Amino acid sequence: MSIVWKPTDHYVNKSNMSRFMRKHGIQTVEDLIKRSIDDIEWFWDAASKDLNIEWFKPYEKVLDTSKGIEWARWFIGGKLNIAHNCVDRHAAAKRDKVAVIWQGEDGEVKKLSYGTLCEEVNRFADGLKSLGVTKGDAVGLYLPMSPQVPIAMFGAFKIGAICVPIFSGFGASAVASRLNDVRAKILVTTDGALRKGKNLQVKKEADAAADLVKSVEQVIVSKRLGIEVPWSSGRDIWWDDLVKDKPRECPTAQLDSEDVSLVLYSSGTTGKPKGTVHTHAGPLIECTKDVAYHFDTKEEDVFFWVTDIGWMMGPWMLIGTLNLASTVVLFEGAFDYPQPDRLWKIIEDFKVTTFGISPTLVRLLMRYGDQQLTGHDLSSLRMLGSTGEPWDPESWSWFFEKVGGSRCPIINISGGTELIAPHLSPSPLSPLKPCTVGGPGLAMDVDIFNEEGKPVRGEVGYVVMKKPCPSMTKGFWNDPQRYIETYWSRWPKIWYHGDWGLVDNEGFWFVLGRADDTIKVAGRRVGPGEVESALMEHPSVSEAAAIGVPDEVKGEDIACFVVLKPNVEASESLRDALKDQVATAMGKTFRPRDVRFVRQLPKTRSGKVVRRLIRSRVLGKTELGDLSTLDNPEALDEIAKAA
Repeated sequence: MSIVWKPTDHYVNKSNMSRFMRKHGIQTVEDLIKRSIDDIEWFWDAASKDLNIEWFKPYEKVLDTSKGIEWARWFIGGKLNIAHNCVDRHAAAKRDKVAVIWQGEDGEVKKLSYGTLCEEVNRFADGLKSLGVTKGDAVGLYLPMSPQVPIAMFGAFKIGAICVPIFSGFGASAVASRLNDVRAKILVTTDGALRKGKNLQVKKEADAAADLVKSVEQVIVSKRLGIEVPWSSGRDIWWDDLVKDKPRECPTAQLDSEDVSLVLYSSGTTGKPKGTVHTHAGPLIECTKDVAYHFDTKEEDVFFWVTDIGWMMGPWMLIGTLNLASTVVLFEGAFDYPQPDRLWKIIEDFKVTTFGISPTLVRLLMRYGDQQLTGHDLSSLRMLGSTGEPWDPESWSWFFEKVGGSRCPIINISGGTELIAPHLSPSPLSPLKPCTVGGPGLAMDVDIFNEEGKPVRGEVGYVVMKKPCPSMTKGFWNDPQRYIETYWSRWPKIWYHGDWGLVDNEGFWFVLGRADDTIKVAGRRVGPGEVESALMEHPSVSEAAAIGVPDEVKGEDIACFVVLKPNVEASESLRDALKDQVATAMGKTFRPRDVRFVRQLPKTRSGKVVRRLIRSRVLGKTELGDLSTLDNPEALDEIAKAA
């Protein structure tokens, strides 16, 4: 693939990254990335100052690895609070500036200024205190994306409580398992929400979850729909009643840099969800670094990522953007309802400058055709973002050309819940090839290892990290041994991330999917993402998933499940053509044994195709593990029938 975008004069001269380079006498972005990796303590100290992180008490030491790299501690002796940096300090100087724009599915719009946000955060924090919430208590957030999300999250941070965001589409058992794990004291929810024109009974599921969690003492309920909901006297309290008489001021807790702010649960693509533990200093500095340097966000920018608070990108977006005093857009409901052009209308109406999305959603939007973009002014855009899964060239190019007008770089980041950050990310000062993740992010010592644990280039290997970063999880909640086994047991002192990666001969990095999805055909390994990309080069294919299935001769062979584009008919000739397509692209060894046509693929709420579950269902396994993160569990039944 060839280079399709190069940095313009705007980024070279006016970006936050170039400003940082000038401040430190660094000539090239390559030199900056190298220095930041070689001397991570220098970088994080310099970044904290450059990003104007405010400390109640300055830190004495940047990094302490005396307990081992696995348990690295950051900004030792420092005291701060995420809520102070993202909310309090902007309330006076930028009181009237818009912090949050929210759009309901019915078209309702609410805007919160920094002044109003601060007052509402204070009232909610005082409300939590009146319920007996103290430092270290866990507060579950079972809310759709709404104005209450940042208020509740920063309200919890403000008094030192631990925020536990949970996707509002989960069923009761999935919610309860997370609340029980952290022994949550409070559950924050809503009477309901809109999705595709229907009233979602959020409170009903919240009640069923709370009934299963002995530690939950109160359920705080915000009013979104104004509908009648089940009520548990003594346990339930309306949000409005909780904050009604509370003062608009609340002292902000001065917390140690290592005090816990968030417990984020993984999407569960590899089994039981894991509660990743995050501090106050780590996510604050890391999220701000990503948003400021890699996405070049400034105070005047409007940042919109299609996400949910239950996915790490939700807290990442809110912390990073609001710390920079920029504006963030939240929306309720489905991305394509009431019309398929909803996202393009949001960008136009609110003059969005940075727009982030998953490759899966782009592929779904492509199905509606280019005509949905017609008539929408997207000229406010200057940065595009993506994450969550590997791209295919056709979808990446559509996003780049049709949405960004071939002028906006796609900052395609790769990281994870356990980092609440990307470790691989393009730079606004570096050229782009389609689908690339650029390379190591600032101060991220990332490499590609082969089976022997040696660095490789030009061949597929394992993505690893050789040094810690401030936002790296402090372990799994209540399960430190599983944390060590998951990330630190493959090679000594090396973080094994679990992804396949490749660095091409020009130094561009690519993530090819989960390593545990690897298919080994006749002794030759292949990532399913490569097979899927080959399938999607065919004009009839909308989505594809490839898995390995047992084969007596080859050990494993390839089976594919394909979603066709609208108005394309499945046929034996098309099946053969798709097999040939893969063979032509990758060699005859990797010609799929089977191609099956389905209407949908099973995906998590964050849009990731769950190959683990596809393979389990194809092989007839009855124990499928955690299904709570699936957005469409019925897709597994279709997979079983097709297989």
